[in-house]
Amino acid sequence: MDRRLSDIIDLAIQREQEAYDFYMDIYNHLEDASVKDTLEFIAGEEKKHKAFLVNYREGNYGVDALRMADVVDYKIAEHLEEPEIQELMSSQDVYLIASHREHRSHQFYTQLANLHPDGDTKTMLLKMANEELKHKEKMEYLYANTAFPQTSGG
Repeated sequence: MDRRLSDIIDLAIQREQEAYDFYMDIYNHLEDASVKDTLEFIAGEEKKHKAFLVNYREGNYGVDALRMADVVDYKIAEHLEEPEIQELMSSQDVYLIASHREHRSHQFYTQLANLHPDGDTKTMLLKMANEELKHKEKMEYLYANTAFPQTSGG
C-alpha cells in the first residue's frame, strides 16, 4: 500500500475512533434506555468501521469488501440547526446531533474520495461515505419518529 493511501486510512481510523468516543460520551450522560441502546448500536458500527479500515490497511480486504447500498437521505440535518450537547437532552436532540455528526462524516469521506482519480482508493472512500450516509439515514429516521410521533388518527 502506498504511503499516501496509508496516511488516508490512518486518518479515517482516527475519525472512526473519535466517532465511537463521541457516541459513548453522550451514552454515558443519558438515562433513557432506548436512546442509550441506539447510541451503543451506532458506536458499535463506528467500531466495526475502524476494524474494517485496520484490516483494509493491513491488506486483509480488497476494495470489494464493502457494498454500496441504496440510502434515503432525508436531509434533516441540512435543514435543522444542530442542538448543543447538554447534560439532559431529549431523544430527538440526541438523534439530531447524531444526524449532524454522520452528515459531517459522509462529507469527509466524499470530499476525500473526490481528491482521488477513479480507482480502488476512490471506490473504498466512496463506500465509506455510503456507510456514513446509512448511519445518517437511521438517525434521521429516529429523529423524525421521535419529533413527529405517529398518532392514532393516522
